[in-house]
Amino acid sequence: MCLALPMKLVSRDGSRGVGEIGGVRREVMLTLTPEARLGDYLIVHTGYAIEILDEKEAARTLDLLRGLEGDSP
Repeated sequence: MCLALPMKLVSRDGSRGVGEIGGVRREVMLTLTPEARLGDYLIVHTGYAIEILDEKEAARTLDLLRGLEGDSP
């Protein structure tokens, strides 16, 4: 199974950026989303931003993920 997460772009330097989710920051490659701007929400898979999300959709997805925190496997 593959999982891609919404992350907020908090910094950018060319084709590299830093995305944040839940206070955790990770480097993100922006080569597939060169139009991404600071503050955008991105779908990130294996370190690559593959799509830009609007803020409402990102919030819905993050809420769903938070709801899974208490579920057991």
